Amino acid sequence: MSGRKSAYCFIINSMQNTHTHPHFGDVARQIASRLSLSLFITLAFVIVEAGAGVFANSLALLTDAGHNLTDVIALGLSWFAIRLTAQPANAQKTYGYHRAGILVALVNSTTLVLISLGVFYEAYKRFVTPPEIKSVVLIVVGLIAVVVNLVTALLVRRGSDTDLNLRSAFLHLMGDVISTIGAVIAGVIIYFTKAEWLDPFVSVLIGLLILWNAFGILRETVDILLESTPRDVNMKTMVDDITKVKGVLGIHDLHVWSITRGLRTMSAHILTDDVSISEGAEIQRQINEIVYHHYNVGHATLQLECVGCDPDALYCDLNGNTHQHAAVGK
Repeated sequence: MSGRKSAYCFIINSMQNTHTHPHFGDVARQIASRLSLSLFITLAFVIVEAGAGVFANSLALLTDAGHNLTDVIALGLSWFAIRLTAQPANAQKTYGYHRAGILVALVNSTTLVLISLGVFYEAYKRFVTPPEIKSVVLIVVGLIAVVVNLVTALLVRRGSDTDLNLRSAFLHLMGDVISTIGAVIAGVIIYFTKAEWLDPFVSVLIGLLILWNAFGILRETVDILLESTPRDVNMKTMVDDITKVKGVLGIHDLHVWSITRGLRTMSAHILTDDVSISEGAEIQRQINEIVYHHYNVGHATLQLECVGCDPDALYCDLNGNTHQHAAVGK
């Protein structure tokens, strides 16, 4: 690039300043308190349910107790991740510790997969040799479990729609609610029909439900860790929206990714004419507004360059391969 072009081209790097971000300290403490209460309630019930499962010889109760035990672990990990997330960013962790929750969600979802496989194996053995089931114990303990699991699930529900860590814990608990309802129904049918095969059958259904939820969380956590574009973001539409801003001539080196489920960021090189810094700042502000309101991107780093600054590919390939040229608007 010539010296003349260097003088005309300028860069504005900005984090999104027009929107305030939540103060995580107070929110994290409230969430941690709810998680602690849920953890202790669940742990107490695990002991009761496991004992009842052994006494009633019920795989459905033992399966649910095992799932509840993983809930205790999941809640403990989630509690730790929430506490860690509240720590401020520093020179070594410039994004803070928000990814801790993603790692916990990955661990939780992986344990759910392993539990499901164990349930399927145990259910197979009971299909081959059905044991006698004490259906009354199964019904009574199952009803108590429904109440306990529903209360603990509601305690961690708030915030689970935007936090994948809480989402994984919430799905753990809601899976228990559904599974215990199934165990109660099986107990009632067994009481009247003596169809003991329903106990392992319900366990298989519970295992399938757990597996379904686990794969959903696992897929999302892997996407975030690979810094994939969020699934609800259409990159072509985003490029079209950005190039409609007055003064924008094109865009390249575009990246959109998630730090956590509810915290998105992006970076891009924006091509303009040889404009003043104040005009460039206005272009930047308008783009920030678009990506925040339309795509939920809370942090946008924009590098403004005038035409002739050797635009690269639309998507930067670190391996040196160019797949698509810079998008040019007006």
